[in-house]
Amino acid sequence: MTGAIETVRTVRDLRARVAAWRAGGETVALVPTMGAIHDGHLSLVKRAKAHCGRVVTSLFVNPLQFGPREDFHAYPRDEARDTGLLAAAGSDLLYAPDATEMYPPGFSTKVHVSDLTEDLCGASRPNHFDGVATVVAKLLLQCAPDTAIFGEKDYQQLLVIKRFVRDLNIPVEILGAPIVREVDGLALSSRQRYLSPEERAIAPVLHQTVRQVATDLAQGRGADDASEAARFRLEAMGLRVDYVAVRDPDTLKPLHGPVKTARVLAAIHLGKTRLLDNVPVPPDD
Repeated sequence: MTGAIETVRTVRDLRARVAAWRAGGETVALVPTMGAIHDGHLSLVKRAKAHCGRVVTSLFVNPLQFGPREDFHAYPRDEARDTGLLAAAGSDLLYAPDATEMYPPGFSTKVHVSDLTEDLCGASRPNHFDGVATVVAKLLLQCAPDTAIFGEKDYQQLLVIKRFVRDLNIPVEILGAPIVREVDGLALSSRQRYLSPEERAIAPVLHQTVRQVATDLAQGRGADDASEAARFRLEAMGLRVDYVAVRDPDTLKPLHGPVKTARVLAAIHLGKTRLLDNVPVPPDD
């Protein structure tokens, strides 16, 4: 599907458009993004279109989820390009507020999800998940969709969103969507463009490594042994490893010894770029 896409920049206009669709008996899906649109985002739009009659895509680079030494100001921004790609994928409406619309003067509220946010990415990125949870909660309340779609590449983030939606009784269905990968296995990410050609050639080792852990676990190897071997492999290549972890797929609690079902999650730094990946146990074919 191709065609024009309407852009709105205020909560009032967003709600008016959604209300008009609902008056016509249509269902609405939301796909939140920070722009720098790639095929992973477009797969979320297409999945949303399969679930609901109308799709809203948000574009907002959220300052609350960036740390003081992270890339907020350098984060890629090209609304015209993103709009064209989203329209071609079938999105019906782009919601692109500015920071003042999202966080008006005097804004002082945050959404904090304990337990799920205290290790893995939460350990190396303090306050990151508070920023994610706060902006996603606002987007869900601003749009009031029937369904919202999030990619599984940010697996911890997906579970955090599901948890606060459940805890706060927000009436929306949260759906995860499979990771979209390059041919060599690298999970698509907006930050992938930061990689040099040499770093890009190395990057697929992350997926190879987490998949090997998942395969080893499915064959009976212990979780601690498999994850430590993976960390050693990555560090031997000169990569800085945040974590390689074997966790319960629903609670992210650590697992030890042989396991039947789990999620293997990893984060590394390759040059100045932080890369994430995860795979289920047993691994997908």
